[in-house]
Amino acid sequence: MEGAPCICLVLFLLKLLACVVEMKAELPLVINTWPFRNATEAAWRVLEAGGSVLDAVEKGCAQCEIDQCDGSVGYGGSPDENGETTLDAMIMNGNTMEIGAVAQLRRIKNAIGVARAVMEHTKHTFLVGESASLFAESMGFMREDLTTNHSRSIHSKWLDQSCQPNYWKNVVPDASKSCGPYHPFKGVKNEKQSPLQQKINVHNHDTIGMIAIDKAGNVAVGTSTNGATHKIPGRVGDSPIPGAGAYADSVVGGAAATGDGDIMMRFLPSYQAVEYMRMGSDPTAACQKAIGRIQKYFPNFFGAVICANSTGSYGAACNKIPGFKEFHFTVFRMGLSKPIDEVVICI
Repeated sequence: MEGAPCICLVLFLLKLLACVVEMKAELPLVINTWPFRNATEAAWRVLEAGGSVLDAVEKGCAQCEIDQCDGSVGYGGSPDENGETTLDAMIMNGNTMEIGAVAQLRRIKNAIGVARAVMEHTKHTFLVGESASLFAESMGFMREDLTTNHSRSIHSKWLDQSCQPNYWKNVVPDASKSCGPYHPFKGVKNEKQSPLQQKINVHNHDTIGMIAIDKAGNVAVGTSTNGATHKIPGRVGDSPIPGAGAYADSVVGGAAATGDGDIMMRFLPSYQAVEYMRMGSDPTAACQKAIGRIQKYFPNFFGAVICANSTGSYGAACNKIPGFKEFHFTVFRMGLSKPIDEVVICI
């Protein structure tokens, strides 16, 4: 009987090893917001070939920029009030905590590529506007027109319907009825909105947010978007903001968000979700908690978060509002021959 404890210990260690192997069998993993399969597959091919998670995220988000995913990523979509399309993007290395980000990028189609150039060729984290575009050109990125016939048509129709909807408030002339230029309204604040003055929703704004994890558990995240349609020129949403649009820590995992960036960036939901996972929450619970924090203040906001931990478990959550009761995201992991669409019911 003296050998019984040793046998039990060996069996326990074997079971523990089996659990570890089972969890690791889920890696590598690519997960991204919305059913953007081409982007997921592009990222997966990089990991499958032994490429880095940064290469995978860049390639995946760049594919969406090429495909103009839903018209809300890449060139030729979401024109601002002047009819111009500008791009926001971010990439983060979960091993080194290095980040590269750009916002209000003009004339350059490969926003995620420029974001990575910021990370790898400067000591900065975030470049914006015309200066970001000049930086991109100095790094060899091609100067191109981001406007298309489609984006011109969107802008023209918006002007024809008295610039509705828009994102102004407490101004004269009445932004709910007419176009600008606007000036501050100096009387009692009036934040009433016409039926056309809708918040950002699934019909006028998406973002690709991507998480990539390789076999060793290295994590990287990235985002790319052309922002909200008819945004006030100069507006930057949550996508390029570290901790808001996405966040990664290879010790824990990664998260990415999509939705009404003007609301979501105030809560840093991606950072918060990673911290929830750090404290022991599984990915689904972490995403739900991040959404719940925003719900307390803005119960009718449009948004969703995806989460994955460094062992390959993943989940998502979204806020339930009229017209948005479930959220679709895409996954490619070991054992699959192609990316799959997954759905989560909003809370």
